[in-house]
Amino acid sequence: MIQANYECDLHTHTTRSDGADTPEEVIRRAAGLGVKVLALTDHDIVPKDGYTDEHGRLGSLTEYAASLGITLLLGTEISCDTEVEDVHIICLGCDWKDAWFEGLEDEVAVSRVEGYKKLMERLRENGMEMSWEEVLFNSGQPIEERHVLKKMIFELMAQKGYANSWGEAKMLVKNTKRYQIKRRKPDPKNVIREVHRTGGIAILAHPFLISDQVVKDGRTMDRKSYIDELVEVGLDGIEACYTYDKTSYDGSLTKEEVEAYIRENYEEKVKIMSGGSDYHGDQKKGVPNPREIGECGITEAYFNLIKEAANWISNSCLD
Repeated sequence: MIQANYECDLHTHTTRSDGADTPEEVIRRAAGLGVKVLALTDHDIVPKDGYTDEHGRLGSLTEYAASLGITLLLGTEISCDTEVEDVHIICLGCDWKDAWFEGLEDEVAVSRVEGYKKLMERLRENGMEMSWEEVLFNSGQPIEERHVLKKMIFELMAQKGYANSWGEAKMLVKNTKRYQIKRRKPDPKNVIREVHRTGGIAILAHPFLISDQVVKDGRTMDRKSYIDELVEVGLDGIEACYTYDKTSYDGSLTKEEVEAYIRENYEEKVKIMSGGSDYHGDQKKGVPNPREIGECGITEAYFNLIKEAANWISNSCLD
């Protein structure tokens, strides 16, 4: 493996949501790339430190990561805002035993299944022959219905030839009014408040995946105005360094230009300029030029500079 661009990757996914690698596989891959700080941020779940290894033994992910020279942060990426797409809050350092997180996981699971089944029905009505069972068998291994994610539908659309890639499938759904089924999502402002109440930090993921113009509570506003409102209620950080060139981003700026914009407009307004690859293990799914751990992120020096003020470590590891 080549060396990672950044020693710290604060946005990755595993088989606990829509990633193709198990948590321990992500940790081993990160170690091989020279990553020193790694955040596992699976979608809308309560993170857990325990795992069962290939020999059936129970273990601790944080201890396993430490044995490979990695500081592991257990987090979650919460999909927010019913009205506005791609508003995701990465949460780190929270008290994960707080009942709010378990309640949120249950509510999100119900709304996902309801909304995504309706989407599948409409796709089939338009000639896209795909079954719910095929979605649940994403990446060749069955998942529980409660853990289904929309990206799995996009991946199946690409596998079936209804789009050239999952990103293209996502844009097809996003730009077709008939497919725009709004599932219930938590309010991002409330998520920020709850994260703070439970001792954690809230980071806005991939801000430029939010559309240039959005409609919220009957008001039309631009992306910056929308983000500014999150900053006003206490948003701790914004993901500045991100793999836009390997996602569904359809804007005209390069990822370097996006990072420069975020830094110019928000470096003095939030505590953390975050970064992450949004790694999903897509190489296992045959995705060409997939995202890699540490491809985007932050330096270890910057992490060490800000961690004291951000309470990242104390609540990030569970017993």
